[in-house]
Amino acid sequence: MTLSSPLAPPVDNPLAEAGLCTQYRAVRRLSETLCQPLEMDDYGVQAMADVSPPKWHLAHTSWFFETFLLRPYQSSYQEFHPGYGYLFNSYYEAVGDRHPRPQRGLLSRPTVGEVYQYRAHVDAAMTTLLQSQGDHPAVRSLTALGLHHEQQHQELLLTDLKYNLAINPLRPAYRQDVAVAACACASALEFVEFPSGLYNIGHQAAGFAFDNEGPTHPVYLQDFALANRLVTNGEYLEFIADQGYQTAAHWLAEGWAMVQSAGWQAPLYWEQRDGQWWIFTLGGLQPVNLMEPVCHLSYFEADAFATWRGCRLPTEAEWEVAASAVPTQGNLLAADHLHPQPASGSQPLQQLYGDVWEWTQSAYLPYPGFRPAPGAVGEYNGKFMCNQMVLRGGSCVTPPGHIRPSYRNFFPPSARWQFSGLRLAREF
Repeated sequence: MTLSSPLAPPVDNPLAEAGLCTQYRAVRRLSETLCQPLEMDDYGVQAMADVSPPKWHLAHTSWFFETFLLRPYQSSYQEFHPGYGYLFNSYYEAVGDRHPRPQRGLLSRPTVGEVYQYRAHVDAAMTTLLQSQGDHPAVRSLTALGLHHEQQHQELLLTDLKYNLAINPLRPAYRQDVAVAACACASALEFVEFPSGLYNIGHQAAGFAFDNEGPTHPVYLQDFALANRLVTNGEYLEFIADQGYQTAAHWLAEGWAMVQSAGWQAPLYWEQRDGQWWIFTLGGLQPVNLMEPVCHLSYFEADAFATWRGCRLPTEAEWEVAASAVPTQGNLLAADHLHPQPASGSQPLQQLYGDVWEWTQSAYLPYPGFRPAPGAVGEYNGKFMCNQMVLRGGSCVTPPGHIRPSYRNFFPPSARWQFSGLRLAREF
């Protein structure tokens, strides 16, 4: 994130040729479109501390534009409500106090209608700002950051909603028209080799990037090989059948402790009924498709499976080197599957973008020379560089134009509610 640089749309962004106001309206509209299937009662549910209610996501993304653009750059701006800054600040210490995250689901007010009024108020003011000061470098850069921030929350809205619906014994669907993939044969698991050498990683192309994606820097990699596709449900069932969750030797110590304390026996959202495995999806409960990528794994589960297979997880540098020559296309949100799909095609490396976020063995740490941006927006990424692992590649609910080879997602190693899976790696 470079606050002084002008907005340049990211790679493969369908809005790349659109003006800034058009981009703004399209991203904001998509957030509201994603909420159209919801019932009013869905907007306020928070089933665990790590997820947020849909209503909060809609308001927080508006708060971001209000706080970082409208207040400092539009002198005539009138805030919608004096208490919203406290309610909808997420983690920005420099901005002020905030409502506790685990209590977001306890807020019956503001109402859903008031939150949509808040969004309309912010949108009108942002349109005025972009029309009058859209060429201001900081306004353009912060607007780009705000749009990508909202795209992150579009993905979080769906992942959080899935968790909220899954804890309901009725297993209700977000949408009834989410298609079930055909159970076709997966391509054989093969490994694509990459020679040792000095490679540059980090954001290098023109366009937007978050600050944690740089600076570009060289890394030396030994010979390595990546699997041509993601690990499937069928392959993960073999791990379960081989007592993978009962064999301590496969697991890191902290992961084994989680298995014991949390009672993990399968990926999140899997359940057995009458001897058959089922998985909860955004389309409701479905039989496990053996050919789909396994999903909703923690880092610990991904690492244990790789160990069981005599392999390992890739480093984030290895993943980026392999992905840099592959188009940023795949089963992303625009495909509207809202669920991982079986591998298809004949490309040497498949499913690098979309389907599931791929755990790497890399801890989330700053790149050499990393410096957070000045001011409150510098809290966006840098202060989380501890006790997190890096994931790459996006998922089936990642908005198009929001993923690139250098994108670094990060979560604690025990997190399972994200669309996270794995690709095997090894030496050769």
